[in-house]
Amino acid sequence: MTQYAPKDIRNVALVGHGSTGKTTLSEALLFRAGAIARMGRVEDGTTTSDWDPDEHRRGFSINLSVLSFRWNGYKLNLLDTPGYPDFQGEVKCGLRAADAAIIVVDAASGVQVGTEFAWQYSNERSLPRAVFVNRIDRDNANFFSVVSQLQEHWGKKCLPLQLPVGQEHGFSGVIDLFTSTAYLGEEEREEEIPTDLASEAETWREKLIEAAIEVDDELLGRYLEGEELGVQEVEAALKKAISSGALVPILVGSAAKAIGIRPLLQFICRLLPSPADVTATSEDGQELKADPSGPLAALAFKTTADPYVGRLTFLRIYTGTLRADSQVWNSKRQAQERIGPLYNICGKNQSQTGELVAGDIGAVAKLAETATGDTLCQRDHPIILPGILFPEPVFSAAINPKSKADLDKMSSALQRIVDEDPSLRIERVQDTGEVLLQGLGDSHVEVALEKIRRKFNVDLEMSTPKVPYKETITTTAVAEYTHKKQTGGRGQYARVAIRLEPLPRGQGFQFVDQIVGGVIPKQFIPSVEKGIVEAMQEGVLAYYPVVDLKVTLFDGKDHPVDSSDIAFKIAAAHAFRKGAQEAKPVLLEPIMHMRITVPDANTGDVISDLNSKRARVLGTNPAGPGLTTIEALAPLAEVQRYAADLRSLTQGRGHYSMSFHHYEEVPPHISQRIIEQAQKEREAQRA
Repeated sequence: MTQYAPKDIRNVALVGHGSTGKTTLSEALLFRAGAIARMGRVEDGTTTSDWDPDEHRRGFSINLSVLSFRWNGYKLNLLDTPGYPDFQGEVKCGLRAADAAIIVVDAASGVQVGTEFAWQYSNERSLPRAVFVNRIDRDNANFFSVVSQLQEHWGKKCLPLQLPVGQEHGFSGVIDLFTSTAYLGEEEREEEIPTDLASEAETWREKLIEAAIEVDDELLGRYLEGEELGVQEVEAALKKAISSGALVPILVGSAAKAIGIRPLLQFICRLLPSPADVTATSEDGQELKADPSGPLAALAFKTTADPYVGRLTFLRIYTGTLRADSQVWNSKRQAQERIGPLYNICGKNQSQTGELVAGDIGAVAKLAETATGDTLCQRDHPIILPGILFPEPVFSAAINPKSKADLDKMSSALQRIVDEDPSLRIERVQDTGEVLLQGLGDSHVEVALEKIRRKFNVDLEMSTPKVPYKETITTTAVAEYTHKKQTGGRGQYARVAIRLEPLPRGQGFQFVDQIVGGVIPKQFIPSVEKGIVEAMQEGVLAYYPVVDLKVTLFDGKDHPVDSSDIAFKIAAAHAFRKGAQEAKPVLLEPIMHMRITVPDANTGDVISDLNSKRARVLGTNPAGPGLTTIEALAPLAEVQRYAADLRSLTQGRGHYSMSFHHYEEVPPHISQRIIEQAQKEREAQRA
């Protein structure tokens, strides 16, 4: 199979808002390049990119798809990413492996929430980018309106590289301003620019060239003096301006009709950077050029788990050459890995290859240690590439098995799905005994459970997690308890007297031994403490753990024959429960610290909503053009499903992070409701 030099490879991510036609665009590119014989349809579940059963059922992309194909002497690796916000972790993976991004925008809808996130994520990676205005043949499509929106959001550097010939149902082709060529009809015939559009095309072409040559002082001077610039000079200037981010070209077409696709392919190959044009940097600052003969450095940017094939690890080779049937070193985990067969990937189709050279993207099966974000290199030349920074989870669901068989396999199935998607997290909550699966939204977690059911035959259910309430005391109380039991033979006897005192919030538990005169033998003191600690696990109000108190053991009595460790443990537990009831116990709830970033226009609505959730707004700060960050403290019970609320309030433009801050007393009217519910649940368990 033909191997391509780094200069002949293009790694491009398709990103943008959901339902703008990214998958259809990738299908059109494959079709126009001759990689597939006919275009599939998202609605029919026949596209190369969306091959997962969950994607067929839901009708939109869920997973990052790698689509490798060849065209005109180039190898293109397209990374088709989901647009739905719950699957932004896949977008991060795709952009990490790409050298450029194409942001797909709907010609009728214009700039949307997903467009803004795609731009933001591309900025984080400092990726060159272009905008493809898709669906120009739709009702209400308006190319120049979209251009105005793009310039309003991101400045005059967003300039058309192409113009549409007609709009809506009259759309018939595109004009490429760089080559001064029109591509007309579904055959994309190369013709001269239509006469009625020639003047407008020339005006936009001048703006494009002026923006491009601003990055080259010599060219700019010659241009201003009226000198005619050569095609190669203009091409070099355009490429330099795009690579530096000084120019964001806007292209146009209809993916469904495969119009505007050939000029898009030409643009990708001629004007977007190749791996040879970019330099990667290791964690220790070492610069890595795309040199096939250099030391190996490959990043694992995605992992999939398959019950039949096993783990399939997707790799981007930054330098060196990865060969099949070789040994490599995982520098992050300090582990040797054996490389089996290597594959080029196009959707679910795999074609075997003997090697992957610097700049290329491919996959290897059944790596034992390597996870997403790890670096593969040579043991005698260790390199660690920066990993992938995934969004923090904002949605948690309690996971329960449907049967005993599912329980036995639940832990390993959850771990395997988290290996596949690191934007998912598993947390085991000791206070509630629940296993939580955390993700970027309810759909994210639902899809993960569907994958577990389909891939690993483990049936799991999700529910709203229990709030890990705690209990504490508010006053000092003294309690004593005598445990006596005589049933023939050796009996049980122990008397314990303790004093309970509240501690400041967050101080935990203190045990003080003030026994004098040996009224309780020293060997039984640890049993007293153990009995109290065990009793604290189940409070006297709603059976939640008791915290933030000091217990002083100051008196007691033993029996020379009948006293034992178990007797003192039982006596201490009863004394603790008795004292806790008399020390005015209260319920505590977890308070979360929230950082919520929203458009300025939504700030008032979000703050009002927070107030209705018993939150305390700490303040607001500017977070960039048109954005405000709100800091607040809110009870976990009120914000467990905040992701959906914020999405509704801001039309998806807001995002937030949340972390535990402290415990605080629950208001009496809410506390009573929680206590009554806990007592009902306890009675139901006993029934």
